[in-house]
Amino acid sequence: MSTHTLSRSIETLIQGQATSDGAGVKLTRVLTQDLQNRLDPFLMLDLFGSGSANDYIAGFPDHPHRGFETVTYMLAGRMRHNDSAGNTGLLQNGGVQWMTAGRGVIHSEMPEQEEGLLKGFQLWLNLPSQQKMCAPSYQDIQTELIPEVKHDNGVVVRVIAGEHHQQKGAVQKPQTNPLYLDIHFLSDDTANFSQALSAQHNAFVFVYSGEVTVVSQQKKQVAPLNQMAILKNEGDGVVLKGRGNARAILIAGQPLNEPIVQYGPFVMNTKEQIIQAMEDYRAGRLA
Repeated sequence: MSTHTLSRSIETLIQGQATSDGAGVKLTRVLTQDLQNRLDPFLMLDLFGSGSANDYIAGFPDHPHRGFETVTYMLAGRMRHNDSAGNTGLLQNGGVQWMTAGRGVIHSEMPEQEEGLLKGFQLWLNLPSQQKMCAPSYQDIQTELIPEVKHDNGVVVRVIAGEHHQQKGAVQKPQTNPLYLDIHFLSDDTANFSQALSAQHNAFVFVYSGEVTVVSQQKKQVAPLNQMAILKNEGDGVVLKGRGNARAILIAGQPLNEPIVQYGPFVMNTKEQIIQAMEDYRAGRLA
């Protein structure tokens, strides 16, 4: 794979915070509210993963959203989605649920298993102000519909959103231009992965198996297991090295540079819009 003129380095490493959500599902919150401006247009990243049913079996019963998109990527296990717009879908190994809450939706995500490993990511992606009150929509993308790029050096890249080496991903969103890649280093030898990035786009790497090194012109920096490596806004790409069992997601996007006001499951641009969202929810006006 080609190298870039100037590859990004790690600005900082973030250790996720253990918490719970829904009806007590244990998870790690990696992208927290205090990082929303730095990582605009991304609002939140959760990693959920446990082999103990007690940690996840209660699931995420009905709850509302307004003003952004949720992207759930299942690495292992099964979850059933239902929402107030009439959508239903089964998330399973390697599949993605991309839900645009828009003006409002009430949904649930409930495990469809009573034992075994349940693991995955949920990413919150902001909507631009003019789209926050759009009609809600939902895409259920099964694993076989996610394009994969298989490189000669044993690196396999699943292209969930954006584009990698001329392969367009399963989802394209022109306003925020999100890039969402799941990178698997399958060779026993250390192999290179590279991706073009706009210097204006905010980007981070999260390693969920093994260890990955971020390689820039100046240095090599380790991105440790289960930590988020925020990449400096410089250069025209990123180069990663990994081997064996290393797995990482690379996420990047065009910042909206708009005010972010969040109250729980509502993300708008002003306090008044948040108050309106709460009133609409209480009055049963969400879709």
